[in-house]
Amino acid sequence: MELYEELLRLKKEGRALALATIVECVGSSPQKQGSKMLVRDDGTVVGTLGGGCLEAAVVQAALMAMKDERPVTMPFELTERQGGLVCGGKVLVYIEPVIPDPVLVILGAGHVGKALAKAARFSGFRVMVCDDRPEHANRENVPDAHEIAVLELADIFERLVVPEHAYIVVATRGHNHDLDAVKASLRTKARYIGLLGSRRKKALLFRALGEAGFSQDDIDRVHIPVGLPINSVTPEEIAVSIMAQVIQKRRQNAVSGVSRSSCSRLGEEDGTTETAPSSR
Repeated sequence: MELYEELLRLKKEGRALALATIVECVGSSPQKQGSKMLVRDDGTVVGTLGGGCLEAAVVQAALMAMKDERPVTMPFELTERQGGLVCGGKVLVYIEPVIPDPVLVILGAGHVGKALAKAARFSGFRVMVCDDRPEHANRENVPDAHEIAVLELADIFERLVVPEHAYIVVATRGHNHDLDAVKASLRTKARYIGLLGSRRKKALLFRALGEAGFSQDDIDRVHIPVGLPINSVTPEEIAVSIMAQVIQKRRQNAVSGVSRSSCSRLGEEDGTTETAPSSR
């Protein structure tokens, strides 16, 4: 029960986790088929698969599965004298990541922000919309947002907490507001920061950010013009181009494999280690 209670708690907090299950055993093994271990995003665990190098390898694979957002099946042959697991048996471990919904923070509740909220929610994102104008940041104007906040953009992330895996799109009503919003965004650990604007605005903004003390690495985090180049014109078309880029950014770091552990595994020599397809 403790394992499942912790799983529910982490999900409510919006944290990633992975559930590792022994799905098959052959011969002697420290734990039997059906044994489970929960791995948190910081590498700590609840439950056990038997300890030793098997468990250490599963933790590393679970962290990778969280990053890649892909389940993985790992066979182990327990034949080496590491961690006390000289059992001589074989186990198959299925690792399923449990990933919180991606979060898109939209700074600006104008025409593009409204259309983007709809496209993002349709794409499976949790949508937060923020603006300093209450006549725009409200449920009637942005019905597709999960959360709406009326806050000054310059200090918005001092009052609004967003997860590190969030994506931020700045679509305010003017250059000064854009600058304030981008500065605030760069102080977060967001995975992505996009700004609606032209290449001319890009030069002006980047110069202003440099003068404000931001490093080139900081500045390079900002995608401007935001969105993929599809010759979009209407707010709805612009929203589609932005979401296409956000999804591209989200998926581009996915890899198909996991790092090798020090344990001897089944399939290591004959290539039968399997990676299950993503369910997301």
